[in-house]
Amino acid sequence: MCGIVGYIGQREASPILLEGLKRLEYRGYDSAGVAVLADETLKLKKYKGRVTDLARTASSSDLTGSLGISHTRWATHGAVTEENAHPHVSHDGKISLVHNGVIENYLSVKKFLESNGVEFYSETDSEVFCNLIAYHYEKEDKNSPNRFLNSVRRSLRHLDGTYGIAAICTDCPDELFGARKGSPLIVGIGTDEYLLASDVSAIISRTSNVVYLNDGEIVSLKNGELNLLTNDEEVLTPEVQKIDWDIAESELGDYEHFMLKEIFEQSGALENAMRGRFSDDQSTAKFGGLNVSAQELRQVDRILLCACGTAWHACLVGEYLIERYARIPVEVEYASEFRYRNAPLDKNTLVLVISQSGETIDTLAALRESKRKGYKTLAINNSVGSTIARESDGGIYQHAGPEIGVASTKAFTSQLHILSMLALYLGRLRDMSFQEGVEYVEALKQAPELVTETVKLNDEILAISEKYKDMQDCLFLGRQDMFPIALEGALKLKEISYIHAEGYPAAEMKHGPIALINESCPAIVLATQPDIHAKLLSNIQEVKARGAPVIAIATKSNPLPKHLVDDQILIPDSHRAVLPVLASIPMQLLSYHIANLRGCDVDKPRNLAKSVTVE
Repeated sequence: MCGIVGYIGQREASPILLEGLKRLEYRGYDSAGVAVLADETLKLKKYKGRVTDLARTASSSDLTGSLGISHTRWATHGAVTEENAHPHVSHDGKISLVHNGVIENYLSVKKFLESNGVEFYSETDSEVFCNLIAYHYEKEDKNSPNRFLNSVRRSLRHLDGTYGIAAICTDCPDELFGARKGSPLIVGIGTDEYLLASDVSAIISRTSNVVYLNDGEIVSLKNGELNLLTNDEEVLTPEVQKIDWDIAESELGDYEHFMLKEIFEQSGALENAMRGRFSDDQSTAKFGGLNVSAQELRQVDRILLCACGTAWHACLVGEYLIERYARIPVEVEYASEFRYRNAPLDKNTLVLVISQSGETIDTLAALRESKRKGYKTLAINNSVGSTIARESDGGIYQHAGPEIGVASTKAFTSQLHILSMLALYLGRLRDMSFQEGVEYVEALKQAPELVTETVKLNDEILAISEKYKDMQDCLFLGRQDMFPIALEGALKLKEISYIHAEGYPAAEMKHGPIALINESCPAIVLATQPDIHAKLLSNIQEVKARGAPVIAIATKSNPLPKHLVDDQILIPDSHRAVLPVLASIPMQLLSYHIANLRGCDVDKPRNLAKSVTVE
């Protein structure tokens, strides 16, 4: 989950490294550090805190040199301290390393190194990694031109776990090494310079030409050369790809926070999700990258949806949509659980994983387990060139643009919209009529306009947020396909405002959660489905009878009686397949404004990071 940036070229490295770290800070912001190598001297600066604090304290005169590595940390092994911050330096002062991932056998390796006289200064597994390289470096033939490479390679063979690393050595002042297993690493190719990074957002201002490393690959960047090889010494030909988005997409612009910017970008994200994806007769969706024929899809008896966090909520909505419109049984699994279960799957099961980053380690592990067992495995993700995109049998790109805010907004609604399109596509392969398909397509195409209308409720929702910003507990209630949206609303509120929040099916409230209801625990009720309106009104009565405030999200054509609600947000009427998108937006805005009013760091909530690349 940590962010890595490395640089080798003709320019001063430290400004480039710091700029890259600022763009990667959503991956972790507990501490940050930079190491620069010049004249065989290693210069190091670390800081417990944000990248801006590091940049303010790091004097450019102290960090001169055109080769360097840097890191912004999301803590795993060891507390948030300056000692545990990266880069780490070996006990002999020769090697410096930054690391994203978890080394599972670091304690046994550390014990071995200590028995050989190595002294450690931090609690991290990464310092062990660095010193293991130094141990092998000392053992290598001092005249070997590949001394550093061989020491890295030997070290990797002794480590269990995941890693994305960048490493430099004082004896090799013109060489930068990278390696990956389970944690993303990308090479940026510039003019007379190379960059290493965990994410393209760190290097997009320098180059749009990149090489995505695969697991088990090592890269050597030296004297204007890019050498790619496996840990078994097989030389590879790098595949250079082009980044297809502009740096301006990752800039804050006139918005106070990225989260607010990305809420307002949702209309465009939906447009991009649909572009070129409807049939000529406008009766169904089409997807060019599924790599599964219509005949094969007609044989599917069951669909398994796998994801984590917000994407898991999207999967739950997808379950309702696909079962309703395509009549295919759907099961939703936490990706982190699926890998370790021996779940019986029918031979005609289709597995679909969802990950915004395409690097979520649990989702990637679920994909690999599914493929290992021989199931056709597709992916929905937002990152061209990501590991999940490359390893799946086929899939659908979201094209939502970069999402910087840790709390997902436009990526989530983009996933919902694509799942709606997928439900349409599968439905039309089965028993959905031509006319039903035409009406469905028309509804999907209207969604961006309805989203634009919905975000105009921003000022109204800010006023409601003022009333409830001091609450300590909150319940989110919904039925059927609004239940997952209730879960998502609760997650948004708790992760950025630190208010305890829970989402429940509205009818389940009386089976336990009603014990939490009191005058200081508001209930946010999603009341958008006319067919179960009467049932939901009964649930609201149960809340009101116990003195709790009710905030309702309903449609303009079917508002709730005023005596039953304390506040009401009315969203546009729409097709059932679009309502989950529209209902999500008021909850995103509520969570945003409440967190902001409470003085929380909206884009960088405590203990979280954007891309979860460790188990």
